Amino acid sequence: MRNRKGIVFLLVALMLFSVCFAVGCGKTETPAPDQSKAPAPEKVLKMATTTSTQDSGLLDYLLPKFKEDSGYRVDVIAVGTGQALEMGKAGDVDVLLVHSKAKEEEFVAGGYGTYRKDVMYNDFIIIGPASDPAGIKGSTDVLDAFKKIANTQSPFISRGDASGTHNKELSVWEKAGIKPEGAWYVETGQGMGDTFRVANEKKAYTLIDRATFLANQKTYQLEIMVEGDKNLFNQYGVIPINPEKFPKVDNKGAEEFANWMISEKGQQLIGEFGKDTYGQALFVPNAK
Repeated sequence: MRNRKGIVFLLVALMLFSVCFAVGCGKTETPAPDQSKAPAPEKVLKMATTTSTQDSGLLDYLLPKFKEDSGYRVDVIAVGTGQALEMGKAGDVDVLLVHSKAKEEEFVAGGYGTYRKDVMYNDFIIIGPASDPAGIKGSTDVLDAFKKIANTQSPFISRGDASGTHNKELSVWEKAGIKPEGAWYVETGQGMGDTFRVANEKKAYTLIDRATFLANQKTYQLEIMVEGDKNLFNQYGVIPINPEKFPKVDNKGAEEFANWMISEKGQQLIGEFGKDTYGQALFVPNAK
């Protein structure tokens, strides 16, 4: 009888051991990772803007601060204003920061942007070689200066890229009653920084925004020739792309960026940029 009970006990023990071996009795299961605690994907905003905001260093100064406040990293495509507007018309970006007000207003009127708001301004200047072959240095009359450049056929370098700067230049030639053409007038088809470099190499005149000039003046030898004319005013605006026309754009991020740029903080930062380095602000905030 005792042997029979011992055999039964042994069989029960073997069965329990087999079950424990199969299911892993006594082992601690590694819990599955908590997906709710995984980091959220980075928010990215695509912006097309003029080369002047990039070449001047403004965006390198502003965008990290915008990311701290919003969580958005801004991917910048720096091109001429004309090309930036075309990217907006194709829905390839979420927001624009450009400087050709009449064309910007046409863009919004065409339904491509939800609205346009003034952000800041600076001014254009004519720069040229110290030899000043057209004799324009010190003038505050840009129309007269352009006439003298054309009459003396002094070398002039144009961006020729349908940018805001190029549009401004063409409007000045038109007001001066001149159609610029000939060997003295050269179009680079490039951004402001590259056009500045070419003008310096050829000892030529060019029209440039003050911010890009100040940020690069130590690299080149060209000097300010003409400044202070009201025709040289340079206004910048911000435009969120219309989500009704392009449902895939990040309108929330675009609105957040536009509102940040015209906010008290954004405007203060814009107004401070450049003072420590150049002794003056490179852009003047003027959001309404």
